[in-house]
Amino acid sequence: MHLCYIDESGTSDVPGNSSHFVLAGLSLPIWRWRTADLEISAILTRFGLATAEIHTAWLLRPIREQAQIQDFQILDFTTRRAAVQRYRAAELLRLQTGHNLRPYHQAKKNFKHTAAYIHLTQAERLAVLQEVADRIGGWGFARLFAECIDKIHFDPLRTGRSVDEQAFEQVVSRFHHYLALLSCLTKRVWSLGA
Repeated sequence: MHLCYIDESGTSDVPGNSSHFVLAGLSLPIWRWRTADLEISAILTRFGLATAEIHTAWLLRPIREQAQIQDFQILDFTTRRAAVQRYRAAELLRLQTGHNLRPYHQAKKNFKHTAAYIHLTQAERLAVLQEVADRIGGWGFARLFAECIDKIHFDPLRTGRSVDEQAFEQVVSRFHHYLALLSCLTKRVWSLGA
């Protein structure tokens, strides 16, 4: 049995706020799942992200408040986090005093999405992604399936499906084909061994 974790990047809305929609699935044999999870968890724990969900776009986004904190890079994770939280709280209070609340709402959204990463420098955040990617890239037992749709050229009338339905069908179809190949190989190995 194999598990396939599926996630998307971009929005499936046309036009939406992205020109492309990507749906990807990472497949692992179920008997490798626990070990794989422990390997990734060890990396995240080392960077103080044990309970965080990794969102690459938000992880790589500059966290400007860090530049305002003296000696940020030499502080420990707990002190860094507390300093950024204090700075952000003051910034949100400052932004609430104006007549235009758009900057306040945008800052609040940005702060929410980057909250898990505020204790890491830009270099450390990049290192997290590099280590996770290197670890997954070294798993010879894992398979990646993906579909990228250019929404500018996508015609739902021609396909009879929405962007997300088309992407899902393609990823599932590729995963199904992979499982069928594995089944054929397993039967062949069993017949050679008998």
